[in-house]
Amino acid sequence: MKILRLISRIIIGLLFMFSGFVKAVDPLGSAYKFNDYFQAFHLEFLKPFSLVLAILLLTTEFISGFSVLSGYRQKTGIWGVMILMLIFTPLTLILAVTNPVSDCGCFGDAIHLTNWQTFGKNIVLMILAVILFTQRNQVRQIIKVKKEWLIILFVTVLFIGFSLLNLRYLQLFDFLPYKTGANIPESMIIPEGKAADEYLTTFIYEKEGVRKEFTLENYPADDSTWIFVDQKSKLIKKGFTPPIYDFSLTTIEGEDLTEWILANPGYTILMISTKLNKADKKELDKGFDLGLWCNEKGMSFYVVTASGTDEVKGYSNGLTICTADETTLKTIVRANPGYMLLKKGTIYGKWSSATLPPKEQFINGMTTEQADKMNNKSLVLLIYSLLLSAIVIVLLISSLFVRNKGGYEG
Repeated sequence: MKILRLISRIIIGLLFMFSGFVKAVDPLGSAYKFNDYFQAFHLEFLKPFSLVLAILLLTTEFISGFSVLSGYRQKTGIWGVMILMLIFTPLTLILAVTNPVSDCGCFGDAIHLTNWQTFGKNIVLMILAVILFTQRNQVRQIIKVKKEWLIILFVTVLFIGFSLLNLRYLQLFDFLPYKTGANIPESMIIPEGKAADEYLTTFIYEKEGVRKEFTLENYPADDSTWIFVDQKSKLIKKGFTPPIYDFSLTTIEGEDLTEWILANPGYTILMISTKLNKADKKELDKGFDLGLWCNEKGMSFYVVTASGTDEVKGYSNGLTICTADETTLKTIVRANPGYMLLKKGTIYGKWSSATLPPKEQFINGMTTEQADKMNNKSLVLLIYSLLLSAIVIVLLISSLFVRNKGGYEG
């Protein structure tokens, strides 16, 4: 039983720490996933709390895993794991049966699992959690209680800080399809031999007050007495989905600029604001100032938003404003506003307002090396991440030495 308990501890500890970590790298992505859940279960009133709940969940996951693996307040960590499993195991079963959300987001965007795969994973973890829970009274503290709590509190505060820094400076690791170095046109191609999604399209026509559905094979093309009402498409067979499939930019006048922007041999900057009225005014002004600079220097610059036309007109400032799908914009960059630098469809840089280089660095004739230097990760985030990793590793290793000197042998 001792070996089984040790194996359960290692698996539970590592998986929960990994799950919390990849979510902390992209806390806004986790908040978006919470929004999907709230939408699916008609809990829209909780949407304003999505980010807070996301940070609370990812921190709880990481600290529970750290506690179980290290031995510091291990009984508390086991309780945390058990409570999470009791909540999420039945929830993932509901998701698997009803499929309101295609991906549970349990490992952020680092690893995608189907709902049934997630439920199977949770069944295995639940078995391991039950083993630890039934043996929790065998757990003994490895150092004084107050010191153990101080260690847990210290790591908790550091970890929350890590998630907030990723929120401010963009992700330490970008798991999204629009990561730097990706070529958007190439990422939209369906490889030869791969089948695309198959849809059944039906047309709704009305005649003498009676509505009827038709397919492409039998719709009344030659009967003008039938009046077209609506069209519906239903997915009947899932095919290959390219990493990027929904990139489309249209001006508020209706002109499609997608092909031009992706083929432009020069540099193009997209200033992306999912909703203009939800962005900080000072940060918007900073972006607009960059746009005017780029226009003056001959570099293409576009503001891209999912805001409505009436709202967009209130920001008329001489810059070209495009509209795009809100989900697409959230996938491109986790910031409002955020920035993406393109050349011939390849992404050369992404920034939040906090990491945006000075406008003087944006020149149309800059070299690839100059663009790469502008895209360096925030030094603050890098140093903090290394510090957090070092502290966690030292605490895990030191807990082994403490146990080997007479503490609890897990």
